[in-house]
Amino acid sequence: MVTGRRGASKVGCLFTLLVAAAVAYFGFNAGEVYFRFYRFRDAMAEDARFARQLPDSAIRRHLRSLADSLGLPEEAGAVKVRRSANRISISAEYQETIELPLMLRTVRFAPSISQDL
Repeated sequence: MVTGRRGASKVGCLFTLLVAAAVAYFGFNAGEVYFRFYRFRDAMAEDARFARQLPDSAIRRHLRSLADSLGLPEEAGAVKVRRSANRISISAEYQETIELPLMLRTVRFAPSISQDL
């Protein structure tokens, strides 16, 4: 004997999949922005580690080209390098816009690294 099944569970499953897809889509957008920030900051830390062998102009040029290749806003390429006798500081500032449901959110990033030479 075959029993009849209601279709409510299928609709509930589709709704859950729709919500999961929306969360994944908007989460990917936000995650990509933060992933680029962490890659840029990591490159700053690497340049700071090798700052003893690199002139300030080479550090700026490298980080400016990396910001361009990562697709960061143009102001991210305005890298500030401050060097004293035994310390180096590398910093930049930029803003990115993240698309969220029914709104856009602007996030300010200010990656900065300071390290002893």
